[in-house]
Amino acid sequence: MAALSNGTTNGVASGDSAAGPVSIRFSDIPSAIDIPVQGDQEDEAVEIDLEDLVDDPTELCTLFENEHAAKTYWMTVALAYAKQHKIDHAIEMLLRGGGAIQSNTSNPRDKVSMICCLCWMYLWKSREAPRVPPDGIRVSEAKTKEYYLQLATSSLNDAARLNPSFPPIFLARGVLLLLRASLQAPSKTAGSIGSEKQELLKTAVKSFDDALRVSQGKNMLALMGKARAFFSLQKYPDSLAIYQDVLQKKPALVDPDPRIGIGCCFWQLGFKNDAKTAWERSLEITPDSKVANILLGLYHLDASGHVPVNSEDFVKLYKKAMTEYTQKSFKLDKDLPLTCSTFSNYFLSRKSWDNADKLAHKAIQYTDVNAIASDGWYVLARKAHYNGDIENANDFYRRADDARGGADTGYFPAKFGAAQLSVVKNDLGEAKLRLEKMIQQSKSHEAMILLGTLYAEEIFAHQNTDTKEDKSAEMKKAINLLEAVRSTWKDPKRNVSPDASVLLNLARLYETENPEKALQCLQQVEQLELEQIPSSEYPEGITEEAEIQAAIRKFLPPQLLNNIGCFHFQAEKHVLASEMFEAALGACMKMSEKDNTVDTDALVSTISFNLGRSYEAQGLSDKAVEVYEGLLNRHDDYTDARARLAYIKLRQSPNKEGPDAVAKLYQDNTSDVEVRALYGWYLGKVSRKRPGNVAEDPEFRHYKHTLQNYDKHDRYALVGMGNLHMMQAREMRRETDADKQKRSAAYGKAVEFFEKALSLDPKNAYAAQGVAIALVEDKKDYKNALAIFNKVRETIKEPSLYVNLGHIYAELKQFSKAIESYETALSKDGKHNDPVILACLGRTWLNRGRAERDIDAYIKALECAERALEVAPEQVHYKFNVAFVQIQLVTTIQGVQENRRTAEQLEKAAEGLEAAITSLDAIAAHPQTPYPKHDVEQRANMARNTLRKQLERAIGKQKEWEEVNKEKIAAAQSQREAELKRREADRAEVLAKEKERQDKIRKEREEIAAKVKLETEERARELEEDRARKEAELTEDEEGNKVKRKRKPAPRAPGEGRPKRSSKKKAAKDDDDDDSDEGSHAKKKRRLTTRENSKFKSAEIVVDSDEEDGDAGGDDDDDDVLDRADRIGRSSPVASDAGENVSNAGDDEDDDRMDVDAPREDDDDDEPSARQPTKRARRGRVVESDEEDDE
Repeated sequence: MAALSNGTTNGVASGDSAAGPVSIRFSDIPSAIDIPVQGDQEDEAVEIDLEDLVDDPTELCTLFENEHAAKTYWMTVALAYAKQHKIDHAIEMLLRGGGAIQSNTSNPRDKVSMICCLCWMYLWKSREAPRVPPDGIRVSEAKTKEYYLQLATSSLNDAARLNPSFPPIFLARGVLLLLRASLQAPSKTAGSIGSEKQELLKTAVKSFDDALRVSQGKNMLALMGKARAFFSLQKYPDSLAIYQDVLQKKPALVDPDPRIGIGCCFWQLGFKNDAKTAWERSLEITPDSKVANILLGLYHLDASGHVPVNSEDFVKLYKKAMTEYTQKSFKLDKDLPLTCSTFSNYFLSRKSWDNADKLAHKAIQYTDVNAIASDGWYVLARKAHYNGDIENANDFYRRADDARGGADTGYFPAKFGAAQLSVVKNDLGEAKLRLEKMIQQSKSHEAMILLGTLYAEEIFAHQNTDTKEDKSAEMKKAINLLEAVRSTWKDPKRNVSPDASVLLNLARLYETENPEKALQCLQQVEQLELEQIPSSEYPEGITEEAEIQAAIRKFLPPQLLNNIGCFHFQAEKHVLASEMFEAALGACMKMSEKDNTVDTDALVSTISFNLGRSYEAQGLSDKAVEVYEGLLNRHDDYTDARARLAYIKLRQSPNKEGPDAVAKLYQDNTSDVEVRALYGWYLGKVSRKRPGNVAEDPEFRHYKHTLQNYDKHDRYALVGMGNLHMMQAREMRRETDADKQKRSAAYGKAVEFFEKALSLDPKNAYAAQGVAIALVEDKKDYKNALAIFNKVRETIKEPSLYVNLGHIYAELKQFSKAIESYETALSKDGKHNDPVILACLGRTWLNRGRAERDIDAYIKALECAERALEVAPEQVHYKFNVAFVQIQLVTTIQGVQENRRTAEQLEKAAEGLEAAITSLDAIAAHPQTPYPKHDVEQRANMARNTLRKQLERAIGKQKEWEEVNKEKIAAAQSQREAELKRREADRAEVLAKEKERQDKIRKEREEIAAKVKLETEERARELEEDRARKEAELTEDEEGNKVKRKRKPAPRAPGEGRPKRSSKKKAAKDDDDDDSDEGSHAKKKRRLTTRENSKFKSAEIVVDSDEEDGDAGGDDDDDDVLDRADRIGRSSPVASDAGENVSNAGDDEDDDRMDVDAPREDDDDDEPSARQPTKRARRGRVVESDEEDDE
């Protein structure tokens, strides 16, 4: 940005920073002027003090008219008035003077300069006039900017008619067109300028070009006007180049100051720090520059917007912007529109409505920049919005938007404010339309936040109603919008701070479908809150980050901690849940300490109950009971806590205290549907014989009573009724078609209850699971049932779900998935040795063994049956299952070929068969057999009489076969072991080779990386040396510019011969080398002229140090004529006169060589003696072989 002139920067003359440039505006106006008057004496005159002019110029005008004063006096006094900012008096002087000059002279061109000066005065008045008529003044009487521009246009036309080639007219026309362009309405198309404004600006550029043409490029004001026109045309690089050109050509120019324009261009190009530097330099030169002050204030305001509001940096930047810069600019000029607009925003934030209103109106009235007017209207709109004046706020927002183009362009904050007003008016449809259009245009995160919040609130309101309207589309829109906002926080270029409200809304949206994402959102909010806690609150002596966070969580909102704990509880992370609930209780206590008026009792009660539930889930029943009892001591009517205590007692003492506690709870809270649900669950768990008629079942009657008398939409009762009907259908006979129809009708009744529950709660997993079970048991519709179970699996984590999935997969013959499902059910808490699940798992292994004729599967089935019997030895049917599997194993193993079984397996099967026979005899003697006694006895007899003999024969045959094939078996086993060893050795070898290959690759990469590093360092060193060498070759010319050092030959010793000339081929090569070093500057064509050869002449440059010789010698790598001359000159004594002649002859010879070996910069040298060769240079010469060798 710095412009250099005579070694100084930015207008500081002679290196003296204290004597900076000053404004020369009106500097040619003297302090007094003598007006010649007619009198007795010829030299009689009246002195007029131009620094203390009278307020009424009428007397002066009369004096000048009577004395027929020349136009110079008229214009001098008018400019003196203008210097004192009395523009109206200056205009009156010029008008009266124009009339007087016209009557006193016959040449109308004499008053052209006065008319042109009058035009400039009108332009000045236009800058200070209001943009719109002030309140209470008629439009026809108002002297607005447009009014003065019309007068200026008229004056300019008058001057052009008198003398169209008058130079000041071009500059005045350009400025007039600039001002008229600024008043044009903004373009309604994004990224473009209005056609009328564009034409005006292009015409202004032409006028400025004309002014530059007539001034031969010396009119700096015309050059600045052209830069200003390019700036308005949004050609910021071109504008910047011109402003910098002005500063370089005239660094003392400060009024107007090109540094202001340079900074504005840098700002528009995104180089804000460079803009700040330019404005600071302008302020350094002109401390009272109101424009530089307000621009620096805006820079610091913009910088404060990129740091957190509660940080020290924000306070520092904002304070500096307002008190150091903006306030000073306001004191310098209370009517500067940009300052008024900035201060109005400040007063708006302070809710100083009167000051904000006054300054905003002033900014609107006096600005000639549409954006400043838009800012003023926006301040008025926000003020009305704050005060609830919806109608005026809407109108002001519209004007602010229109002032910047409206429609597709316009002012985004104004559009956003109008959308907010639509929300206030509860016109959410219009608000959404406005916001969606804004997002299409700008992807603004503020608009996305508001629109996403509107959709989210719509979803939250819908969740609290009983309507069945589908809101999935709104849900998707809300999540996409808020997630898009969330992604902008990760973009360092946008520098957008995270918003906790966005995360909280996302957490609520994710709560049901994606609890993991909801938890992530809440944890991010927690992190944001933790970052806001000052370091002074951190505990002393703790260095671990986790411990510090746990200690300062008490400063966070307890609601946030409670919600995080709830999500941990749902994810079955009960230890983390307990920690969060405990931290939430601590936060409640901290809140009460800070403010005694805050009622935290409801929060403490809820969080305490949640803490008790987390203790229960961890099996810490004693702690849970302690929490519940403490809660009941404060609120004895807390029914949920009493219900949990009754449940714990029922689990701990299912025969006495538990049932009593449940019964007492039910008696005290008969109308509480939650208590009734618990009591219904208790009735279902009571061991009793189910009646044949489901209507007589106590549990059924209880649910029916709940639905009829308390809540007909109680979902727990509906699902319970469905389960009871399904249990009844499962026990019904199915021999005849009538029985099957009756049974199917019972299943249909169960499905009706499930579907009713689903209609009330579409996400009721238990009702959906009931429908799936009914489909399987009644319709054998396994595929649809499987789809339901897979959906339910995402919600229900209970073992029963996986048991049902196992049943489905078993029926579908997908035994592997069935086994996996049963094993998952067994892995759940408290179900590791569940005999029912074990029996199902054993049955699946048995069916798999039958299907695949796999003895191992039978053995697995037997193990499961034995585990079930071990857990429940009193259950006869588990004993029967063990015997049945043992018999099935014997039956199967008999049919297996000898090479697929062993005698050991057969003997174990024989032992199992004997145990099965004993078990069947015992089962047949049991009073409650699982199957008819006759069938059990018959199966035992078959095993005793038939299977035993068959198995004995099979054992004998297997032993004979194994004896005969003993050697083959041993050989096969040894061969198998050898094969296994070989495979293991091959595998180890492959792994070793792969490891060796990886090591080799790693070493090669390390070597390559080291080599690249060395090459990079070597290249960087060479570049640095080359740069240093080139820098050493440079010197400064008489204008202070960097040029390449010229090389001149050193004087030769007396008698030394002329150095040999290089061949043309060598010269061409040197030229190429120079080209590559110095750039691609084309060699200038030169006219060869004859030069006088004086007998005596001196060298152009006296070589006075070895350093210069060394520098000169560094141009070419090879030894050339000048290098040898330098060395000879340094080694020889002082030349004599004869030697001087020889040296001069060498100079002539050097001249004849046409600068082949000289630096490229010498082409621009203006000295003909060093540039122009003699005629002899045009002749060629024979190059001897020994010369080429020397080269």
